[in-house]
Amino acid sequence: MNTYDTLTEAIEGLRKQGFTQDYNLKPDHLHCQPDNIELRPADFDIVNVYRFEGQTDPGDETVLYAIEAKNGNKGTLVDAYGMYAEAISTEMAEKLRYTPEN
Repeated sequence: MNTYDTLTEAIEGLRKQGFTQDYNLKPDHLHCQPDNIELRPADFDIVNVYRFEGQTDPGDETVLYAIEAKNGNKGTLVDAYGMYAEAISTEMAEKLRYTPEN
């Protein structure tokens, strides 16, 4: 697993590894706007997770997910965690609770 110091560095590193789609988190799925792709929890796997804290505010926390869809497409999801986290379904929350054994 690569380690990265910044979110920008991590996104760039993942793009070089083929994680080119940008996903947005919706309550019960991931959505890729340009291609209008929707991925339900059963449609993708989380390959890796990177967590970052803001330089000036430890409450400014971000998580970057490396996502691989069952059809082989790869992309990233950037989301806040902690108090700024989105309200999502139980199924989606379970899917995003990544552990290396997933």
